[in-house]
Amino acid sequence: MSRPPLRAVIADDQALVRTGFGMILAADGIEVAAEAADGIEAIAAVRRTRPDVVLMDIRMPRMDGIEATRRILTDGDRDGTRIIILTTYDLDHYVYAAITAGASGFLLKDVSPEQLVAAVRMVQSGDALLAPTITRRLIERFADRKEVKAADAHPDLSGLTPRELEVLRLLATGLSNAELAERLFLSPTTVKTHIGRILSKLTLRDRVQAVILAYETGLIAPGDTARPRSTEDELSGGTGPKKH
Repeated sequence: MSRPPLRAVIADDQALVRTGFGMILAADGIEVAAEAADGIEAIAAVRRTRPDVVLMDIRMPRMDGIEATRRILTDGDRDGTRIIILTTYDLDHYVYAAITAGASGFLLKDVSPEQLVAAVRMVQSGDALLAPTITRRLIERFADRKEVKAADAHPDLSGLTPRELEVLRLLATGLSNAELAERLFLSPTTVKTHIGRILSKLTLRDRVQAVILAYETGLIAPGDTARPRSTEDELSGGTGPKKH
């Protein structure tokens, strides 16, 4: 039996943008369940249609995308809904606000159709994404923090195995699954299993929240970053050689 099509809600105050995104998604078999012109309409659309993914603009009338994201993700019935923030503004405070509100991804509106579709499918499967420049800005945000908690201040970290702690540290530097596999001499499948267990043990929604936790607890020091990846790596998870 075939699985039901992935369903999305598009929230943007520009009708042409909604139409364009809708055509891109529909061409790849992704159903557009509803459209919204502001944050209030977005919340209502999500409650009505229960989509898998929401493409959420930031600057909208009546209620912006950050507040709409926060309200959608604090609704107990929306646990399975993932939100990707789409904006033309590459600004640090928007990045931080979107991520702390619970967004699973943050992309600029100049992404290609292929990258947009890949992003929707990625977050729906439980992964999370940030454009390469956004990842670096997020890390820099933590580098500016004056106070960092001790790693053992978060009780849940004690439940991680040494290997899981190692995976979390490397994950927080921005490495893709393929890069983690190469660094740790593991298969990408094993890496994905480790990440799934980390998220489950720490009660985290996705790897974006894992990155935030790693820095907030001091598990990794600001500045301990990996090489920047290409946008294709960000969206595909990388294509490095498998290690067993």
